[in-house]
Amino acid sequence: MKRHLYTADHEAFRATVRTFLEKEVLPHYEQWEKDGVVSREVWLAAGRQGLLGLAVDEEYGGGGTPDFRYGAVLAEEFTRAGAPGLAIGLHNDIIGPYLTSLGTEEQKRRWLPGFCSGELITAIAMTEPGAGSDLQGIRTTAEDHGDHWILNGSKTFISNGILADLVIVVARTTPEGGAHGLSLLVVERGAEGFERGRNLDKIGQKSQDTAELFFEDVRVPKENLLGELNGAFLHLMTNLAQERLAIAVAGIAGAEHLLEITTRYVKEREAFGRPLARLQHIRFEIAEMATECAVTRTFVDRCITEHTEGGLDAVHASMAKWWATELQKRVADRCLQLHGGYGYMSEFPVARAYTDGRIQTIYGGTTEIMKEIIGRSLLG
Repeated sequence: MKRHLYTADHEAFRATVRTFLEKEVLPHYEQWEKDGVVSREVWLAAGRQGLLGLAVDEEYGGGGTPDFRYGAVLAEEFTRAGAPGLAIGLHNDIIGPYLTSLGTEEQKRRWLPGFCSGELITAIAMTEPGAGSDLQGIRTTAEDHGDHWILNGSKTFISNGILADLVIVVARTTPEGGAHGLSLLVVERGAEGFERGRNLDKIGQKSQDTAELFFEDVRVPKENLLGELNGAFLHLMTNLAQERLAIAVAGIAGAEHLLEITTRYVKEREAFGRPLARLQHIRFEIAEMATECAVTRTFVDRCITEHTEGGLDAVHASMAKWWATELQKRVADRCLQLHGGYGYMSEFPVARAYTDGRIQTIYGGTTEIMKEIIGRSLLG
């Protein structure tokens, strides 16, 4: 079915993204996978190409468009290229809104030009060794010392943790406040007492640096408070719909790409003297996956439209996130099976897609959390 989501401008942007991937990303990607981190140079190249800060006002060096569809194009193309290691979506779609919607004028002028040029790489630090989706379990603390905060605690599974120059840290500023006693503090590279731990060894997305972060008596200036004091819970909830939609976009794009390469493979691969595609079981498998992808694509595109118009709520974002990512997981497993032994070989795209995509049902809120949000909205 023809998609009506994108205009000619979006498709021109897609061509730009594909050229960027071909020239700046794919020739280096295998080395980045071995290194466990992408180069800082590719972030600068992304900035020069205008791929960073799409929604940031032009006066700060950004693209000046709040249209989420440009971010969706980026997510689709990076997923199809098999290059999730360069976490531009995290930078643009997840962290960017905190800086643009909560930042003071002084903070915007201090941080956004570098955000858009690629000189300042960003991360957000919520998850702790003992607290994932449960914000009430956060133990990182920030004590008020007059003109500054003293930050203590640790975070884990932080994407961009090694490269990040700005880290938005969720910390407890009111001990008795529960989830409503949390604030967002921006910690900058070089702050005394801010240490990075291991670059964590994951089963997939190996070039996407994911780290442990440690804060020991880190002095954070009062002017680095982002948003309202003790307002982190509301701030986080406000931006989660876009984060989950972005993950859903990558999910359906990943499933569609796996279906494409597997369809080609079963047409070419022969068994018992004829192409696999001639076997009824194979045809049924492809038919089922194609139908599931088509139905999911329709829903996700509708969610993108709703979000672009300002109407996407947390419930439908959660529906899109859990359904699209679980579909991606199922399709990856079935497509790998259809590749047989070759599917288990790392040099085949289906093998990397299988491991790279497995995190999709976990980060941004697990499938179980998504179902809880949906169920609570329906049943109270």
